Amino acid sequence: MAHVLVAGKLHPSGLALLEQAEGVTFDHVEEVSEASYQDYLARADAIVIRTQPLSAGSIRRAPRLRIVSRHGVGYDAVDVAALNARGIPLCIVGDVNSVSVAEHAMMLILAAAKRARLADIAVRTGRWGWRNRLEAGEISGKRLLILGYGRIGRALARMAAGFGMDVKAHDPYLAEHGWPEGKVGPVAMLREGLAWADVVSVNLPKAVRPVLGPDEIAAMKPGAILVNTARGGIVDDDALVAALRSGHIGAAGLDVFDEEPPLADNPLLALEQVILTPHIAGLTRESAERMAVSSVQNVLDFLAGTLDPALIVNKDATQ
Repeated sequence: MAHVLVAGKLHPSGLALLEQAEGVTFDHVEEVSEASYQDYLARADAIVIRTQPLSAGSIRRAPRLRIVSRHGVGYDAVDVAALNARGIPLCIVGDVNSVSVAEHAMMLILAAAKRARLADIAVRTGRWGWRNRLEAGEISGKRLLILGYGRIGRALARMAAGFGMDVKAHDPYLAEHGWPEGKVGPVAMLREGLAWADVVSVNLPKAVRPVLGPDEIAAMKPGAILVNTARGGIVDDDALVAALRSGHIGAAGLDVFDEEPPLADNPLLALEQVILTPHIAGLTRESAERMAVSSVQNVLDFLAGTLDPALIVNKDATQ
């Protein structure tokens, strides 16, 4: 009988799937920390894990481990090399939260353009006359550059088109391997796209170094809006803060940070033209249920020998 460790709070629909599965038992540890699930590793054949780390040390404490399923699509906190050394596959959920993230990015674009936070502050503090400064803008007819044109980027493009935005995308991988059909054209040179855009939305996986460093931010159009719902570290925070303070970047919407949660002295917290959210772009009620069911189903499919290889991120090392 296979035993599953669920590390982190899981939607009841995911737990129900485990309860109904034949030949499977499970432990559920709701706390989201690596320390919280250590006592359960020794008997785990499979792990369904939320956002907490899964380090090489934890993997060593799980001698029976055969499969790890991430409750999501990112796996920065998982030591993939340690899994590879033992031939253990790491799988992610499929297309379950792209609409959630795209909607969140669209919301941040609108909130930044309309200066929603400043407007809210004006009402709450009696600064009604703020409205006469005409700081709020429109997005209809504005230019949107999407960095990373995968499922999330494409969903965002469809939404932005509905608001009358002119949309282009920069994605070197797709430019080389085949650009998707549709009205959104590719931008080959990043800096040219940055200079063209009124709004830039980051939808890329994290790289070794920031994709938007000081030089790239300097190349952006004066007064542009920058939105990041992807990962902290893709944007150089120090360069962004400097550009926001100088007015070169007009506003920003950020769902992700280098350090999460951000420290109390993070200068981004003091900037009124910045909309901040706690890494929740993909965490809607609807997507939470879809992720829970998908991450559990991946484990059950693996145990049945039917797991979709496209969902295994390290398949080359585990074949």
